[in-house]
Amino acid sequence: MKPKNQNPGNLNNVSLNKITDEILSGKSITLEQINKLKELREEDIYSLFNAAYAIRKKFRGKKVELCAITNARSGACSENCAFCAQSSWNKTKVKVYPLLSEDELFKNAERAQKTGAGYFCIVTSGRRIQEKEDFRKICKAVSRIRSKLKLNVDASLGELSLEQAKALKSAGLFRYNHNLETAQSLYSEVCTTHTYSDRIRTIENVKQAGLELCCGGIFGMGESWAQRLEMFFALKKFNPECVPVNFLNPVAGTRLGRQKPVFPLEFLKITAILRFIFPRQEIKICGGREANLRSLQPLMFLAGADSMIIGDYLTTKGNPPQSDLKMIQDLGLFVN
Repeated sequence: MKPKNQNPGNLNNVSLNKITDEILSGKSITLEQINKLKELREEDIYSLFNAAYAIRKKFRGKKVELCAITNARSGACSENCAFCAQSSWNKTKVKVYPLLSEDELFKNAERAQKTGAGYFCIVTSGRRIQEKEDFRKICKAVSRIRSKLKLNVDASLGELSLEQAKALKSAGLFRYNHNLETAQSLYSEVCTTHTYSDRIRTIENVKQAGLELCCGGIFGMGESWAQRLEMFFALKKFNPECVPVNFLNPVAGTRLGRQKPVFPLEFLKITAILRFIFPRQEIKICGGREANLRSLQPLMFLAGADSMIIGDYLTTKGNPPQSDLKMIQDLGLFVN
């Protein structure tokens, strides 16, 4: 009679160590290896976090990047994204207002810098910036912030033409955010007013203009693990400098308003696997952090993340900045 295996997780850990060593040596992860990581059992999940942290430490160090965002134009969006409180298709109580003035944008950037943020992102609702005067106002605000403050300026303005992307680059924009949101196979269930291909077109324009690309997605919208892997490899193809990780924070009145939040350890598992796929990139934890991670928020850095949004989000409140700065300090990490 064969003896029982007293620790069936050992085989998983051996496999995990082998994959980790390959990533640390500079190799790229394969789909087969990612499938092994996602199948790690609950008793092995902290080993996965430790491995992701080792990769993060080698390629990204112990620094933490902080990004503050401003809702520069709110609500009344023509698109029907199922998760979005700002969509005119959804019945929410979000504030609706036109584009902020150049002075207001600059003041918001000043406040962001005082919190310790190194990045400031100008975000607008809507499919794109249609009014030429609004686009010029944003370019002027970017130039003013870059010339007077010590901030890298990002933007998330919806769809961009190549000419617009080049104009933003000339104004001093550092990075542009345009997420895939989810897997192509799920996209039509999330949004029907524009296509996955439309998103790809803007991403290609951003890359061609020479801007850094900030591109990720939202998890917890009912996607399967197969669809998560589909999105991971779609992201890998575009090689973004920053991968924002959002987790659905269900808002009453949206189509996904009753969706159950992702379990905290699942949140961390996704973050850790992304670190294996993107060992050298900035992995930024964004919307949904507080609602999904709850008391486990400090573990996001130990599971491979090296960046986060600080302060409030577009339509929801975030942690007080001083609380997040203290968390970083307590972990022995430092703000870049």
